[in-house]
Amino acid sequence: MAGLSVENLCFSGMKPVSFRIGPGQCAGLTGPSGSGKTRLLRAVADLIPHTGEISLNGAYARTMPAHAWRKKVGFLPAESAWWEETVGAHFIQIDAAEFRRLGFDADVLSWDINRLSSGERQRLSLLRLLSGKPEALLLDEPTANLDDDNAARVESLIGSYRLHRNTPVIWVTHDPDQIRRVAAVHFRIKSGALMQAAKRQR
Repeated sequence: MAGLSVENLCFSGMKPVSFRIGPGQCAGLTGPSGSGKTRLLRAVADLIPHTGEISLNGAYARTMPAHAWRKKVGFLPAESAWWEETVGAHFIQIDAAEFRRLGFDADVLSWDINRLSSGERQRLSLLRLLSGKPEALLLDEPTANLDDDNAARVESLIGSYRLHRNTPVIWVTHDPDQIRRVAAVHFRIKSGALMQAAKRQR
């Protein structure tokens, strides 16, 4: 089955979760702090213990090594890890146009990681994720540290990637306006259960 399919996913602190996100569809995910939003993304990415069936475009997570699944299902944490001294050392492939779309010139590749602001780290971690060409995106508040202009740039880039590659996306946010801008469906976690919320029109 095309798209991202989750059936009876069970992990600590949540009731069984089932949903499907079609190719090129973005699902917004909201809920109170500590409700399980990040744990849900991490379970789908096979980063925490869980049971249930997860598939992407007909390929099941249980049929492949964890590292191969995580390459297909790109998880962007709220705070990304950086292990090399410079920005460029974290990239295998460079798309200069995508860097420019997020406000970076070519010299950013020589920057020391320690000089980056939280917002710069957030934008660069997204570019690093997209450089691996994942087939699905699991985004944990990808614009939380950004001003309005940079948030709009990120929304535009993710939207282009999603549409051009038919990529299903789960987008965690606390911003109801952002849900209306980027998501076709809206899921909410409440009292340990995932439910579909009515998506208000603009």
